[in-house]
Amino acid sequence: MQNNLNCNQVVTLLTFYIENKLDINLSKCVQEHLNSCPYCMEKYMKLRRILENFSEIRTKISEEDKDFEQYDNQQYKRFKANLSAYIDNELTDNENIKIKKIAISNPLARKDLEEFYAFKQLLTSSFNRTKNELKYDFSKKTLEKINSKEENTKINPFFKLAGLFMVITMIMVIGLINMLNF
Repeated sequence: MQNNLNCNQVVTLLTFYIENKLDINLSKCVQEHLNSCPYCMEKYMKLRRILENFSEIRTKISEEDKDFEQYDNQQYKRFKANLSAYIDNELTDNENIKIKKIAISNPLARKDLEEFYAFKQLLTSSFNRTKNELKYDFSKKTLEKINSKEENTKINPFFKLAGLFMVITMIMVIGLINMLNF
């Protein structure tokens, strides 16, 4: 059989070749090309390793899912419904104890609780980092403006004395004018 496939064609067909989804003739052409081309053979070997690793990972994940399925029950659903309230300390002491017991006995619940705490810690650290990076503290500046307006509305004691002096002087002048008119 004559090998009439070029490298681009073979690379395109490699996934199908590895999964045995090519017809017999095309599969033989790909095999002949791989035997004669070290470049394509290297790609073939790498792709085959990647697909094998992916298959192993998928198998492990499905096995883990089967392990956790036995823990996905009504008790776990109740745990999930109260998890946020538990984290925020919004439950009674009795409910807190129930949640702790579930987390201890149920690996799926324990995993969720750990992930929830990790997420809460991430949010807290992000908030603190952002707060510390702010160049402009709006709350502090707002309070300073409010206090400065209060200080500006107070009358300077010098002006109070000067005003009092003026009022007394006017009263005296008016009294003098009234005396002179009589």
